[in-house]
Order: sequence, then C-alpha cells, then structure tokens
Amino acid sequence: MADSVVLDPIDLHILRLLQNDARTTYRELAAEVGVAPSTCLDRVARLRRTGVILGNQLRLNPAKLGRGLEALLSVQVRPHRRELIGPFVERIRALPESRALFHLTGPDDYLVHVAVADTADLQRLVLDEFTSRREVARVETRLIFQQWECGPLLPPVPGALLSAE
Repeated sequence: MADSVVLDPIDLHILRLLQNDARTTYRELAAEVGVAPSTCLDRVARLRRTGVILGNQLRLNPAKLGRGLEALLSVQVRPHRRELIGPFVERIRALPESRALFHLTGPDDYLVHVAVADTADLQRLVLDEFTSRREVARVETRLIFQQWECGPLLPPVPGALLSAE
C-alpha cells in the first residue's frame, strides 16, 4: 500500500500527547518522547502531511456562551434520497446551534448534537428548523445531562498501517 503510513511507538506517543494538549510545544514533546526537537518537528510535520493529524481545534464551553442546554436530535428523513440529503445536511451544518452531525444506519438517518439557550429555544429549533422541513418525517429529542471526553484515538494495534488520504 503506497499510501500507507507506519506509526512507530514514538509517533503514537506524540499523537497521545497532542490529543491531550494540542498546545504542547515541540520542545516539551521532544523531551517527553526522548528525541531532539528538530526530529519531533519533522515527525509532526510528516503526521500532518500524510493526513494523520487533520488540524487543531479550540473547545468552547457552550454554557459560557449562553447555550447551556445540549441535546441529541434523532432525525428520520423521508424519502431518503440524495437530492434531499445534500440540502438538508448543508442547512443543518449552517445552523449556529449545530455542534455535530452524523449520518447513520438504522431507523434514524441523522443524529444532530445541538446547543441552545433553554427548552424554549430547543422547541423553536426543532419546530422551525427540523419538523417544518418537508423531508423530515420524525425528530426525537434527548437532553444531554453530562458528557465526558474519552482517551486519545490511536490505531487498534501499535505500528498498524493507516491509509493516508
């Protein structure tokens, strides 16, 4: 596989550290993994170039931004046809309340993570932006009481080949 990237234990350690804190300096990374800063810089650059590292994200606290209520909306689209899906996805992604959108298998077609001000705002969002659409057959709402971050994402087997795209 010419497009594959072999990740050795040092690469995996770098990925683990950066996922825990993307602001870690190259000097700190290098000291932690036991390589020279220039080597660490080269490794991170290769991980970016090959598409293993896709970017850095800033995480915000929705409650501090006036969006203290989060929910998961299970959405069923009927008919589930390509010409309806594209515009639906574009519209949902453009909503300021949308945090994540997943296309699913099973009885629901989409799962949408939203952050809103309160229950009245959630009701407005569901009625005005979801159920008012012709293609939306059903919306089921689940409130999120609490969420936790999980550990870093790593290959299933250390040194496993990953396909670069």
